[in-house]
Formats: sequence, structure tokens, C-alpha cells
Amino acid sequence: MSVDPRTPCLIGVAQHTVRAQPGPEPLDLWELVAREAAADAGAPGVLERLDSIQVVYTDSWQYDDPAARLAERLAAEPRHRAYSRVSGTAPQMLLGAAARRIAAGEMDAALVAGAEALATRRALRKAGERVAWSHPAVPKPPYGWERPPHPAELAHELFLPVHTYAIMETARRAASHESLEEERAHRGRMMAPMTRVAAANPHAWHREVRTARELVVPSEDNRLVGWPYTRRTVAVLEVDQAAAAILVATGLADRLGVPLDKRVYLRGWAYAEDTWEVAARPEPGSSPAMAAAARRAFARAGVGLDDLGALDVYSCFAIALRSACAAMGLDPLDGRGLTVTGGLPYAGGPASDYVLHSTAAMAGRLRAEPGHGLVTGVGMHLTKHTYAIWSTEPGGVLGDGEPVFTAEPVPIVAGYEGPATVTGYTVAHGRDGAAERGVVVADLPGGGRAHAHLRDPGLIAEAESRELVGRKIRLRADGPVNVATW
Repeated sequence: MSVDPRTPCLIGVAQHTVRAQPGPEPLDLWELVAREAAADAGAPGVLERLDSIQVVYTDSWQYDDPAARLAERLAAEPRHRAYSRVSGTAPQMLLGAAARRIAAGEMDAALVAGAEALATRRALRKAGERVAWSHPAVPKPPYGWERPPHPAELAHELFLPVHTYAIMETARRAASHESLEEERAHRGRMMAPMTRVAAANPHAWHREVRTARELVVPSEDNRLVGWPYTRRTVAVLEVDQAAAAILVATGLADRLGVPLDKRVYLRGWAYAEDTWEVAARPEPGSSPAMAAAARRAFARAGVGLDDLGALDVYSCFAIALRSACAAMGLDPLDGRGLTVTGGLPYAGGPASDYVLHSTAAMAGRLRAEPGHGLVTGVGMHLTKHTYAIWSTEPGGVLGDGEPVFTAEPVPIVAGYEGPATVTGYTVAHGRDGAAERGVVVADLPGGGRAHAHLRDPGLIAEAESRELVGRKIRLRADGPVNVATW
């Protein structure tokens, strides 16, 4: 079969996990996986021909010019350099943009690399040492998110994903008419198979096979973090991991002598957005943006769900898995499994970088078992969504990074006193496992939503033992914080 020489193809991928602590800094890891990806392609000379070097945002250290520093290490002189913002969708956005520019004839070869050394940072802190890596940004730039939290979220300490995602989980559970016990049991059944995939993955951070009960039942080493989530069912962030991918034009792959069975094609992908604030979501327990992105990606790729041989569904929290499955009409217990890596709680969740790992793992799967595979990404508070179909068969329509859907937000009311109705909630737990406060999102009689804290220990205990969604409550203001009672 003849393939257009401008067709972009993935020719080299690499993943690397560092277990000895302390480990190397991110720049060392970027260089390592870039060279490993070139070696994987069987074309080490491709690094000298890179037109673009793109780096996924790293939480571990802020460099003065990350892509330029990596280019120096590789002795490359790319015309294009990019450094992403914070988001679990960033790797696919970079890969998609590179593929589009290759197809347009604007470049021939692009490298996308990402790395985190958060486990090393933690080890150094515990040893009383300061991180002193190379080329620091001076002054240190602000955190790389595209949009900071809403002031009402900040006032109510609702900015950690372990709490925002848990609130959406409780809203979904109530809308699905599941009991607390049914949700917990289903979460365990859905995620336990992922531990088996991680156990077989040499790059996975946690390689223990766990039973459903071991994942969801709180214990001394499996504390609650944001009720109803336990530590073993949420992404593990503090890892030392890196990944890289090299995309080139098919014509260059031919000239470099890259074997046909090494090449994997991006057949189609799509991006969509839900609201940025949890309280602003029209339906906090579901994701119309996921459904829109999935439909468009499948349409562009010219394939359907049943055509996929493998999937990697972004798994930072159970609500992300469940929402994606609902959006695609996929059984969460589908025999194909939900991950090719083991997922963020077990393979590792290196900040914004995970999708680069899942894409690399998917490329490996497709090389071994030719066909089509799906890789999804999630960014911020279940806000940003990418769906990408990778294949050993060229074809489809690439698409671009423009959102195919953008949700209309519900207004957020910062300060409120009066009656309200619980929409979703969680209970924040400290590192000792003790409940610290409840956090509520509530519908207001006049429209809009408000946040509130639960402070009374009895009400917090009740929140963890019975369904509160739909309950009539009363809010009173205590400075910038609303307090809920009933």
C-alpha cells in the first residue's frame, strides 16, 4: 500500500522509570528517553534532523528554557521549540500539533518528551536537602496552569483534584442510584484488573496485584484521602518517570530506513472542554465534553469502539474512568481492559506527562498486535479531554486542537446565606487518615451554586455513612467561607 510521504508516523518511543533514590533531574531524563526513542526507531541520526523539540510541563523543577536545554544536550538545532502548560492532555496536544505540521509540510521530524522527578524531590526533602538542579528559571515563573482556581474554590480549599473529583463522584453515584456500598464495590472491581496490567509492566511504579477489596477498604496503609476515595484508587504523583515519542513524515521514515512494522499512525483525534470549576458543571456527575470528543475522534479515524484492540482510558480517579466509559458506551469491565500501562494509580501518574507513557505503551501494543488503539487524556478538574486513535493502518483525518465542544458554566455564588440542596460533596482526610472537613457543592433556590464546609464532627461522620446528595441544607457565612448545617 502506498502512503503519502507527508503522512506523520510515530517511529520511536521510550519509557523510563528510576527506582533508586535520589535519582537524576528531569533534564537528564529528557535526554535519556529522547536517545532511547531514537534507538527504538533504529534511527539514532533522527535526533540531528529534528525540526521541533517539545517538552511537557514538569512540576519537579522550573528550567529557564526547557526545550532549548534539551536541544543542547542532543546537539540538535530545531526551528521550533515548545513547552506546554499544566494539563494531563498536554502530551496529546503537542503530538497532535506536531502531526498536523508534518502533514502540512512545515516540518519533517518532531520530538515530544516529558519527565518528572517528584520522588527524588521527596527523598531529598526527607533527608533535609534542597533540590539544586541545573539552569533554574530566575525569577521562578508562576505555576503553569492556564487558569487559576476560582476565588470561592480557594476560600473553601477546593483546589486539590483528590477533592474535586470526589465531589463529582458523589454526584455521579447519586444520579446513578447506587448505594455507597455499591459504588465502592464497583470501583474495586473496575480497578483491580489494572493492577494486573501494572504488575506485568516493567515501567510501572507499583507492580503488586491487588484484590478489589484491598483497593477500596480503608486500612492503615490505604487511608482515605478524599472520601470515598482511598489512596490505592487515586493517581500516584510522586514518581521518577520519563517518556518520549518521535514523529516523522513517512518520507523521512523511508529515508531513515525505519521498518514498516515500527510505524504507528495517528488516524484521528479530538479535544473538548467541560467547565473549569466543579461547581459550574451543569451535570457534575457526567461529561458531555468527553462524549463529544469521543464521537469526533472516532469519526475522524473512521473506526468505532468495536474496532479497537486496546484502550488506555485516563484513570487519575474512578470518576474519570466511569465518565469516559459512559461517554463511549463502554462497559468498565470490558474484556479488553481499560489500560495498557496499569493506569495512573499503579503504573504511575507523573503530573502532566502520563499520556506520553500511555501513547508509548500503546505503540508497543500495536506493533505486537496490529490494529487500532485508543488513548485518552484528562486535564485539570475533569475539564479538558483528548481522544486519540492510533493505528498500524494509515488513514482517517487528523483533526486539530480546537475544541469540538465547550460547556456553558452554571454561575457560582461566592457568599450565600439561606437554604440550599446538596449537589455533590466529599470529606477531606489528613495524612494521618483522620477526617478534617466536609466540602459541599450546593444548588441554590434562585439558580447558581455555592460551596460550603462541614465542620461539625457529627455531620462529617454522617456524610461518610449515608447519601447526602439531594439533602436540604442551610448555609451561613463565616467570613469568605460558607458553613453547611442541617
